[in-house]
Order: sequence, then structure tokens, then C-alpha cells
Amino acid sequence: MATESRRRILQVHGASASAADELMAYNCSNFTLQSLPTKYPLPDEAFVGTWAAYEQEAAPGEVFSFLCQKLVQFRFPIMEGIRSTADYRLATARGILPEDGHGLALVIERPEELRLEIHQTPAGRIPILFTPNRRDFVSLVHALTMRNEPGLVPDSMGACLVSGYNNWDRVRTYRAKWAETLGHEPSDEEWGMEFQSFARQKDFYQDKFILLSGGCYSAVSADAIGLDADTWRALSIVIRREHECAHYFTRRVLSSTRNNLLDELIADYCGIIAAAGEYRADWARRFLGLEDFPTYRAGARLENYRGKTPLSDEAFHVLQSLVNSAIESLRAYWQRQAAFGLPHAVIGLSRLTLEELASEDILATKTEDE
Repeated sequence: MATESRRRILQVHGASASAADELMAYNCSNFTLQSLPTKYPLPDEAFVGTWAAYEQEAAPGEVFSFLCQKLVQFRFPIMEGIRSTADYRLATARGILPEDGHGLALVIERPEELRLEIHQTPAGRIPILFTPNRRDFVSLVHALTMRNEPGLVPDSMGACLVSGYNNWDRVRTYRAKWAETLGHEPSDEEWGMEFQSFARQKDFYQDKFILLSGGCYSAVSADAIGLDADTWRALSIVIRREHECAHYFTRRVLSSTRNNLLDELIADYCGIIAAAGEYRADWARRFLGLEDFPTYRAGARLENYRGKTPLSDEAFHVLQSLVNSAIESLRAYWQRQAAFGLPHAVIGLSRLTLEELASEDILATKTEDE
């Protein structure tokens, strides 16, 4: 859509010139749409085989203790300043683990409840680490995305996609197999030369996986949705799982995943349909705090996506109006596109800016026949 057309839509939603400038920068799609696959699901990425082996090898109730031997971050507690310590730098940058019995390790409340599964998605299978315990989920987020440092994990965040994770267990496995081909134990100098070549091939050692928690999706209660607690908890797990799988799809197929409202609307679209069998616009609004639009529920999940340079209050107010309209457009989009499947739907939506998504007429013309 031309810049002026986008600005006109923003003006309809009440944006001043300065707020429109902010939102024009924020609302752009960042997806790559060249050389798209023609058949799904895609083959698994290289890391999946290692995690499938983890799933098979870890005894029931022993996933956490098993992974303590594989993931270096599990050898360290959550502690302010720990990422600057020599032991931590050696472990995460070189795979050199601290000696056993050093007295420090990650502690979670219910280690026996941690589960690992390999989940099928249109973009290939993806490992999922699930815990029903909220505090344990927060600890895993700290360890695996915040370098074992404490930090804010909003109550409305119940899952995340970990990407670009350096798996030193895979490095050690590669080194052992490489040494077998040499027929002797390699010197540090030999390994150093081999490692330089190895490190350029990130598929050999970088993993992706999902951290998934129990509890209510977007911190929305069962009463607010109108369901009993057990049913809503079960549906919440499906929504957040498929939400994160949508992020995995856009990252692998469309080369982007961002902390942005366009990405979130697409991911919620996938999660809601997987759980409800249809797109529930009322759920989508409530998840973001817009159930009483134009009144916004302060503290809701929408605030998690104001951007690295946060949108001004005026721009954020306009964003609420855009998102409300976009959700209504998504309802119509689902009715037209349901028969084509989610990969088709996600690719169609990825062609849009948020302004276009908020304009049902443009949504229809840009996504039909795609």
C-alpha cells in the first residue's frame, strides 16, 4: 500500500502527523516472501534429531535432571551478575563446564513435572519444554533467554520461542565423531582449526525450541471467557503452543519473528483457531485488553508490544483502534480462507501492514487467490 494510503487510514483512526510517523515505522511487515515452499510440512531442521533423542533418553519425571547434563545454563542459578563470572562465560562461550559439586545449579520447584515433546508444525517439528508451574516457567525463561539473570517476565507471557540457542552438547557430539574419523585424539590446535570451520555452519550447533507454561492464556481467567477452569486451562495450552508454532513458521519460512502487533495478531489467529475451531474475535480482543473497546484494560498484554523505543501514549491509543479493526477483519478473513489451511492464511496475512489488516476492503483484495 502506498504511504499516503496508509496515512489516510491512520488519520481515520485519529492519528496526528507525529503519531502517524511513529506508527508508519512500527507497523511495517518485516517478512520475506520470496522462494516460498509449495508443500508442508517442511522437513525437520538439523537440531530436531538431537532433541528427539533427548525425548527418548529422558525417563518420565527425569527430563530436568537429564537436561542438566545437556544444557549448560542449567548448571547455574538465577543470580544477578552471574553472566559476567568466569565460569559462566567459559560454559556459554566455550562449552567448558564447571566442576561437579561447585554448589551452584538451576533450581526449580517441581522438576518432576517438566516435560519434553517434539511437536509437528507446518514448518517441521519443534521441541517443546512444558511446565505447568508458573515459577518454574519463569526460571526457565531467565536461564535460557536472559543468561541466568533475573528480569521481568510479564504475567501475560506464558510461552516463548527460543532461537539461536548454542547447544554445546551438539558441539561435543560433533567433536567426538570428528575425532573418530582422525583415528586419534586431536590436539587443541587441531580442534581449534576444525572449530573455526564448524562454527560458520550454525545449523550444526544452534537450536530452536519452545518454552511453554500452564495457566490461563494472556492471564485471562476462565470466568472472563465463560468456560470452566479445567477446560480453559487445557485450551490455553493449545493456544499458546500454536501461537509459538506460528512464530516458528514465520521465522523459518518468512525469515522474521518480532515482538510486534502484526506478528502477534497472526500468531493469536493460529492459536485461537487451533483451540476453538474458528476465529473468535471476542477472545482475540480480550487477550489484548480490548474487550470493552474503546476502553482499554490497563496492564493487558497489548502493552508488551509498544516497541523497543516505546510508542508515545497518543500512538499507543491509535494502535488500540487499529488492532480492534484488524481483529474484525481477521474474523472475515477466516470465513473466506478457512478451507485453505493455516500456512496459506499466515502467508496471506504476512503480505500486509497493520493498516492494511485494519482495512477489510484492502484485506480482501490483497489476500484473495494467494
